[in-house]
Amino acid sequence: MEDAVRKAVVLIEALSWIRRFRGRYVVIKLGGSALEEEAAVKSFLTDVIFMRTVGMYPILVHGGGKAISQAMNEAGIEPHFVNGRRYTDEKTLEIATGVLANQISESLAQEIRAQGAQAEPLHFGTRNCLRGEQLTLQAEDGSPIDLGHVGYVNDIDQGLLAEVCQSDAIPVIPSVALDASGQKLNVNADTAAAALARILKAEKLVFLSDVPGIFLDRHDPGTLVSHLETERCRALIKDGTIESGMVPKVDAALEALASGVGKVHIVDARLPHSILLEIYSDRGIGTEIVK
Repeated sequence: MEDAVRKAVVLIEALSWIRRFRGRYVVIKLGGSALEEEAAVKSFLTDVIFMRTVGMYPILVHGGGKAISQAMNEAGIEPHFVNGRRYTDEKTLEIATGVLANQISESLAQEIRAQGAQAEPLHFGTRNCLRGEQLTLQAEDGSPIDLGHVGYVNDIDQGLLAEVCQSDAIPVIPSVALDASGQKLNVNADTAAAALARILKAEKLVFLSDVPGIFLDRHDPGTLVSHLETERCRALIKDGTIESGMVPKVDAALEALASGVGKVHIVDARLPHSILLEIYSDRGIGTEIVK
C-alpha cells in the first residue's frame, strides 16, 4: 500500500506540469556517448513517448559523431582540419549524412515504433525540415575559413513539424540541413536543436548527453548547479568554469533563451528517466538555465 501511495503522490506532483506543458513544443537533442548505450536510449525514448502521450510535442534532434568517425575510419578516410575545425569534403559529407539519416534516425524511429508509438524521420531522404546556409568563419587575420559542406540552420519547415506532431507522431531529425539549391550541409547538432527551439519559441530545449549538467568543479560531483541564469552562465564561461565541449552547448542555450525559449535543460541521458525527472518533478536532476 505504501508503494502505491508513493506512486500516486508522484502522479499528483506531475499533474500541474502536465497541464502546463500540454500542446507545447519541447526540442530534445540527443548526443554524446549516450547514443552508444542501448539501454539508455530505450529508456530515454520511453520518456519521449510519455511526453507525447500526455500532450506535449517532443521533437528529437540528434548528432552522431562517434558513429560517423567509425564509418570514416572503415572507409579509410582521414579527417582533415582547417584552423582546428573539421573540414567536410564531398566523401565525408556522404558518409556523415548517410550515417545520420539512414542509420541513427531510422534506428531511433524503429525503437519508438517498437514501444508502441509513432515516429517520422524528417530529413533530405524523406521530408526535409532543416534549411540552412554554408558556414564560413574568419581567421584571426580576417581571411575567410572554408569548412567545406558545413552549415548552420537559418529556417525550418514549421508547417511540416506541426503536421507531424498533430498526427501524434514524434519527429526524429538528424543534424543535416539543405540549402536553397538542395545541397546537403553537415550541421552541429547542438546549434541545430537550438535553432529549432528558437524558431518555434519552444517551451523547453533539452540537451541530453553523457554529463549530468554544469559543475562549478568538474572533479567534484557535489558542485552540480541545478539552476543558472544567463548572466551567471556568461561569467562562468569567461572565468573558465564552463569549458571545452560545454561552451558551444551553453552558447546555443543562451541564444535560444534570448529568442523566446522558456527554459534550457542539460541532463545526463544515462540516468534512467532523467528527462521525466527534470521536467515533471518539483526538483530536477540536471542543470536548468533561464533568462
